[in-house]
Amino acid sequence: MISYQTAAPGAPLVEVESATPVPQGAEVLIKTLACGVCHSDIHMHDGMFELGDGKQLEVGREGMVLGHEIFGEVIAKGPEAEGVSIGDRRVVFPWIGCGECSFCKRGEEHICTPGRALGIMSAGGFSDHVLVPHSRYLFDKGDASESLAATYACSGLTAYGALKKVGDLQEGEELVIIGAGGVGMMAIQIAHALGVDPIVVDIDDAKLAAAEELGVTRTFNSSDAQTAKAIRKSTGGVYAALDFVGAEASVNYGLSCLRKGGMLIIIGLYGGALSMPIPFIPMNARIIQGSYVGSLQDMSDLMAMVRDGKIAPIEITERPLAEANEALIDLKAGKVKGRQVLVNG
Repeated sequence: MISYQTAAPGAPLVEVESATPVPQGAEVLIKTLACGVCHSDIHMHDGMFELGDGKQLEVGREGMVLGHEIFGEVIAKGPEAEGVSIGDRRVVFPWIGCGECSFCKRGEEHICTPGRALGIMSAGGFSDHVLVPHSRYLFDKGDASESLAATYACSGLTAYGALKKVGDLQEGEELVIIGAGGVGMMAIQIAHALGVDPIVVDIDDAKLAAAEELGVTRTFNSSDAQTAKAIRKSTGGVYAALDFVGAEASVNYGLSCLRKGGMLIIIGLYGGALSMPIPFIPMNARIIQGSYVGSLQDMSDLMAMVRDGKIAPIEITERPLAEANEALIDLKAGKVKGRQVLVNG
């Protein structure tokens, strides 16, 4: 099989030919048909996350096969694999845990550490084949296109998992989405499916225009910090802000939008550090919470919505799997609207 693997941090991916794995036990072998390109792939490719104050968290290693938004066709299965047939085309849940720790036993294997996540700890979809440990990680896409279906494994799941943490909004409560990139756009569509009309902010007017094309009625350019005051004035302060960027500026912007008792949910991993007076947290009764992708149950609930046609599509740009390296470069340079998806044959 052919895969595109990491070399030195930030260096071009290397095309590697190796033996195609043979599934054992309950394993399932998938031929990759589509694989989305995520900002997390950039961090793993660069080999680090920025922690602020000149500090970095090293995460990459040589020989990684990135790509965790995977859609493919079942071409082989181990003798113990059940509930799946050769020829099935499925979305792959990539956030796979060890199966033995307390997180996994609680149904939260997506936060198992280090876990066995595809494209992070195990070989992912920047390859023409992927080995999946069990058929329970495979989901029917319904009538969604193959490339769009791939993005639900991270972009869709991450957005859904964050929105789920907000809970049901009461009358008059407002939600702000910070960042109208691939995940933010997915959050807009899922929010609409849940009956929520979000306020959307971004530093890029073109992305705000794209959000308006999806039916968003209230957008603000967050490069002007005064727009946070405008949001507070018009809403009395929002109940929840979902930060799909995760930079110092976006986190502080989100905090500036909140009402007393509001919640900031940080999803993006851009990097930096947060500094704020501790007494303000209890005095304002605010919640600052992280959200990391979503659980296997979240994926099941999300894909049920997808199959029922409740979630409108986002913009998808397809390019060949062999252009994995160029896709990372374009995403890092901010040249991508919606989601890039690598397609294989």
